[in-house]
Amino acid sequence: MSEWLVLVLAMAAACAVVLTITVLRERRLGDDDDPSETPDVIEYMTMMVGVVYAIVLGLAIAGVWEARNSAQDVVRAEAQALHEVSERVQAYAPAARDRAREDVDAYVSYVVHKEWPVMLKRGELTDRGTMLLDKVREDLTSYEPRNDHEGQSYQPLLDQVGAADAARNTRAQNAGDTMPGVVWFGLVAGAMVAVGLIFTLQIRRSPRELLLAGLYSALIAFLLFLIWDFNSPFGHEVADATGPFTDLFAV
Repeated sequence: MSEWLVLVLAMAAACAVVLTITVLRERRLGDDDDPSETPDVIEYMTMMVGVVYAIVLGLAIAGVWEARNSAQDVVRAEAQALHEVSERVQAYAPAARDRAREDVDAYVSYVVHKEWPVMLKRGELTDRGTMLLDKVREDLTSYEPRNDHEGQSYQPLLDQVGAADAARNTRAQNAGDTMPGVVWFGLVAGAMVAVGLIFTLQIRRSPRELLLAGLYSALIAFLLFLIWDFNSPFGHEVADATGPFTDLFAV
């Protein structure tokens, strides 16, 4: 199911629930009910809960947004380091150069097509990917430079492999969801409280009040969806974050 469709359904469902409860509640009220009798303390508490919950939502969105940006930087660093290996190995002998490039391409292809779905599903990397990257490192460390030109390229190549390995380790640490379950419980419970408190204000069935109630509930549903979408640092689909690999390598 498309993420946009999920968003539309979530917002529509939130609006439908709030409007349905409002209409049913209005039918059960007596003729002597006066909405102006709402105590001031209830209005104050409703405002305070809304402000506090807005701050919590803002902090949650900032947290998952920062984690998403950091994850994208890690992917770019890993892909760029491997690309540098493929380019700088040009200084080596043809046999060593071709072997190193083949192993780099094998690692990148495996990461994009095999490891990435596992990472998104389980929140962890695979041993096979680690072995393929170690094979690239072995290709470079086992080569004996034949002249000064190759010797000057030797250490920078090892540095790039080290950078790729460091980025891979960071990717492994950040492969899981950003927000823990207890935070999600607080966000959902807070949404229910924030939406539920609007009924204490004795809103009526006028178009203006129904519109504001629907927009308020839809906004909260949108913000929760936004947090859920960014909660996975590397996206929900393979193509969400593998762009640096596919841009630099033919995979």
